[in-house]
Amino acid sequence: MNILLTSAGRRGYLVNYFKEALKKQGEIHVANSTEHSTAMIHGDHSIVTPLISDDAYIPFLKKYCEEHNIDAIIPLFDIDLHILSKNKKEFEEIGTQIIVSNNEVIRICNDKWMTYNYLKRNGFNTPLTFLSSLDAVNAVQKNQISFPLIVKPRWGMGSISIFEADNIEELAVFYKKVGHSIQTTYLAFESQQDIENCIIIQEKIVGQEYGLDIINDLKGNYQTTIIKKKYAMRSGETDCSETVSNSGLEKVGEKLSGVMGHISNLDVDIFVMQGVPYVLEMNARFGGGYPFSHIAGVDLPKAIVRWLKGEVVGKSLFEAEIGVVGYKDLSVIGNRKRVAPSI
Repeated sequence: MNILLTSAGRRGYLVNYFKEALKKQGEIHVANSTEHSTAMIHGDHSIVTPLISDDAYIPFLKKYCEEHNIDAIIPLFDIDLHILSKNKKEFEEIGTQIIVSNNEVIRICNDKWMTYNYLKRNGFNTPLTFLSSLDAVNAVQKNQISFPLIVKPRWGMGSISIFEADNIEELAVFYKKVGHSIQTTYLAFESQQDIENCIIIQEKIVGQEYGLDIINDLKGNYQTTIIKKKYAMRSGETDCSETVSNSGLEKVGEKLSGVMGHISNLDVDIFVMQGVPYVLEMNARFGGGYPFSHIAGVDLPKAIVRWLKGEVVGKSLFEAEIGVVGYKDLSVIGNRKRVAPSI
């Protein structure tokens, strides 16, 4: 079995998890839009692709999959999820399965305004959110919310251009600043869907933050919810966390699984304020918090490999030891081998 991980970035650990899951009965191919990506070093084969926004991206991947007998693609970046979910059938026709949720799930997760409305519609607590600064100011004046308020991109990722406004003057400045940042970064790609409404203002929730890995099988059937208590964050990713047991958050995870019907992992950020859980964001992919589940005994990559083979997967692969504290470290990797360029 050959698996291609796209937009792998710095997720070298995921490459190694999948290599361990295959047990040398296949190869892990790693793709990224630049060769200067640490995950590329870990793959059995690595390839530089066109940019996701390039019209050549899908044809390039299809050709690569055909030439290298790729059985499955697993995208690891939000924009990649959006593109590949729309092209699943094309790849199925050449014998390659894309491990990604349907496009509606991806749209809900990538679009934070859709996320807010979807969560409210389905009975989940979530921070009060506005699509215009005027609506946010009106809510403040009506005492519906109070400063500080969070200003961030509607289609955002990696904590790019997230600001905390303490008053109306700062809100106006940060609103303009976020708009400029969107236009000058890769956030512009998805934001073109509604460039006039590509910023949101959100109520700040103060409480303990948790990360959930809500795991479904490849048909969208619920398997489990792994809960991590977050102790430290860096650039939007969990830097230190502990696996914990929390029946209330497990129920939230199971309910989200039921309404979303996602494929594989749903990475969810939750704040608990005064005992009430507030769902903040969802990512329909392996999130930066997954390795903390993995070191506690969960093995989703191995489960995915077995599902792809049509095998039954036991619950033991989803049992996390409680009380495992994990840390992310910095390391320097040298590489003399050049990665193959795009065709």
